[in-house]
Amino acid sequence: MIRNERQYIITKAQIKKFRKALDDFNKQKSSTHPMLIKAQKDAMESQLAELEDQAKEYEKLRAGKYKVFKGSSIADLPLGLIRARIALGLTQKQLAERVGIKEQQIQRYEETDYASASFSRIKDIIKALGLDIEEKIFLPKDTQVQRASVKHVR
Repeated sequence: MIRNERQYIITKAQIKKFRKALDDFNKQKSSTHPMLIKAQKDAMESQLAELEDQAKEYEKLRAGKYKVFKGSSIADLPLGLIRARIALGLTQKQLAERVGIKEQQIQRYEETDYASASFSRIKDIIKALGLDIEEKIFLPKDTQVQRASVKHVR
């Protein structure tokens, strides 16, 4: 995922290089086995498509095309926070200022998908972004097994 303008610029440059490399690859004549040529071409096209998808997502986020980010678990929260920041048009520096921390700390949080951020800090980030997050907590499907395995201490 592209997290900032610098990464976006780098990705766009990589896309340009991949397109040229793919074009050059298609023009060259080779005595290599056709299956190997196809595998190389497929790999290059796959990498190019992945880079283009990342750039398109970043462009849509920056353009404000999203209003809601859906996640299926709490594990999706970090990317949701990053996407929300981008969609709101905030730089990492601007978010850091809102939270009252250094830009480098936001960069570290985002680079590691908020792995080192405390719960309190994540709440600060959510508040600084002005997000409304709905939470649902689902009990395990087999609650009888869960209850039976818990020993009551008296």
